[in-house]
Amino acid sequence: MAEETTPTPVEETAEQATETPAKAGKTAPSDSIYPARLHRRRRRQASKRRADNRKMGLEAAGGKQVPEAVKVLKSFKKTKFDQTVECCVHLGIDPRQADQQLRGALTMPKGIGKTARVVCFCGDDKIDAVKAAGATEAGGDDLADKITGGWFEFDVAIASPDMMKVVGKLGRVLGPKGLMPSPKAGTVTPDVESAVSDFAAGKAEYRNDDGGNIHAVIGKMSFSEEDLTENLQYFLDTIDKIRPASAKGTYLKKCVISGTMTPGVEVAVS
Repeated sequence: MAEETTPTPVEETAEQATETPAKAGKTAPSDSIYPARLHRRRRRQASKRRADNRKMGLEAAGGKQVPEAVKVLKSFKKTKFDQTVECCVHLGIDPRQADQQLRGALTMPKGIGKTARVVCFCGDDKIDAVKAAGATEAGGDDLADKITGGWFEFDVAIASPDMMKVVGKLGRVLGPKGLMPSPKAGTVTPDVESAVSDFAAGKAEYRNDDGGNIHAVIGKMSFSEEDLTENLQYFLDTIDKIRPASAKGTYLKKCVISGTMTPGVEVAVS
């Protein structure tokens, strides 16, 4: 009886091996499958604006006085959207020391170009007043229950001192998100109406990070040079005034301003 043999697979020809996915009726793989290919493509497509801005930033290197630094920042090529202008200062503080941790809130003289969604924990007699001042929601236990249920459509939470017994229960919920009201930040105050009005108009909190840096928004790129200069100088003056008594050596070490998509411009702080 003849022994059955298993047919061997036909070897792939060179033409078949080099056949493209399109010829084979398959969909060509996307660049997302090949990160290296996508990275090379992005490098080739780097915009001329980015290259020019980098060149201008190198030419303008070195600490500059506040008006000149703002002028350099405004000279960078524009984008299709209104960029946010930020300032970062590096301070000679020890963030591990409780008396050298800096936190507060400030309102820029010319605003920052955006508003904030504010909620307020207050008594029933003040609900209408704080809503008229700009609060999106206000109340006591009912507002706390709403937040506990997963509602977080707000940027700032303000509370009157007598409502901290209600707010204290939300510490585990608001704390990790940086939304917990605090007297140091000006978000726990008897005058909740004024606080709501200020924060809704753009008053912003600031606090140092673990590296001793403080970041703050000082406006929009569409602001005039004069307005950005005034906001930046006000911010630097505010930081200088809150210098901890225990901080030794140079306090304002470095300051840099930048737009959302621009190189940083160093500001002279000596």
